Amino acid sequence: MNNIYNFSAGPAMLPKKVMVQIKKDFLNWNNLGISVLELSHRNEYFFSFFKETKNNLKKLLFIPNNYEIIFCHGGARGQFSAIPMNLVQKNDKSDYFCSGFWSYYAAEEAKKYCSPNIIDITQEIDEQKSLIPMQNWPIHSHSEYIHYCPNETIEGIAIFEEPQFEKNKIIIGDFSSTILSQQINIQNYHLIYASAQKNIGIPGLTVVIINKELLKYRKNIVPSILDYNTLYMTQSMFNTPATFSWYVAGLMLEWLIESGGIKTIEKKNKKKALYLYDFIDKTDFYNNNIDKQYRSNMNIPFFIKKQNLTNLFLKKAEENNLFGLKGHNLIGGLRASLYNAMPLKGVKKLVDFMYQFEIDHR
Repeated sequence: MNNIYNFSAGPAMLPKKVMVQIKKDFLNWNNLGISVLELSHRNEYFFSFFKETKNNLKKLLFIPNNYEIIFCHGGARGQFSAIPMNLVQKNDKSDYFCSGFWSYYAAEEAKKYCSPNIIDITQEIDEQKSLIPMQNWPIHSHSEYIHYCPNETIEGIAIFEEPQFEKNKIIIGDFSSTILSQQINIQNYHLIYASAQKNIGIPGLTVVIINKELLKYRKNIVPSILDYNTLYMTQSMFNTPATFSWYVAGLMLEWLIESGGIKTIEKKNKKKALYLYDFIDKTDFYNNNIDKQYRSNMNIPFFIKKQNLTNLFLKKAEENNLFGLKGHNLIGGLRASLYNAMPLKGVKKLVDFMYQFEIDHR
């Protein structure tokens, strides 16, 4: 277990300490004599654990009291529908700023429920993929809200600026792949959402952090399971929640607090990413085609210039206990995802392997 590193974009690697605790609780949670898998969400001990989990998330992200945390089903894709269904009418306009696959997918889904302005903010400069700076984004005066994705997992392109738009605009961010990995100012957003299987835990849970003002946008046509008001009023327990995913999220938040919190983990994440990018930039065997100022710290796609070696690289990597390095089918190549649980020594092992592979196959 110590020697295996999972670079998958999700479900992602979990900290060893968390996995050991899961193993312990699998048969006997909290010395109650039952498995954590069997625990009812109505159990007083579980409900207490749930409240502590919410409080830990508030503590880590400095979430103000005028925001509410909702735990949802359906993954981030569910929020692609839930957001316009809760907030706007069919003919209302919204601005979707698209930097890659997931932000485009969110915009396409929104077409079912409103009239999105789909704005491509990508550009290419000196054969490198880049982005239009946030201050130059064309905001439409009649749009009800602005949606964007700070980190595109497939393309490995990131937006590190935080929005400073007109105060009457609702700002929404898809933080699925960056939540808890870097410091953010929640008050710059009206709603952020994130699926769990990257930095929060395992699939089955999506966290929504929402300004309570948006809970006034009540609509009768929203399915109850996607209705923010319903979920808020029932403390995210309108139906039986994904209790095991909640439990793992609670362990992950405890681990992050013990690790020094977000400020500390952000420094570690930058160090890990820089270590890998530095190696890629110093060789002509591998390459990354993202402008340096927009390179993701979480998801690092790279390519072997001799593309016919990619499958061999993946085979040899797994033989060296380096898993999940296959690039997304949309762009091919290779990808290393360096979420919070990935230690620096895992990145160093990957770089050592890449160096040796280059020597063997030049």
